[in-house]
Amino acid sequence: MTTWEYATVPLIVHATKQILDQWGQDGWELVTVLQSGEGNLVAYLKRPKA
Repeated sequence: MTTWEYATVPLIVHATKQILDQWGQDGWELVTVLQSGEGNLVAYLKRPKA
């Protein structure tokens, strides 16, 4: 069975692609993006535990 580790990452609107590309290069997969109560975007990511 695969076990996962998770991360939450605040996103800056003008740099979203660069932020997600960097995390993707480190093996993280985007699960979803949600808007916080303050209106900020937060990315939820996962990757298999080593």
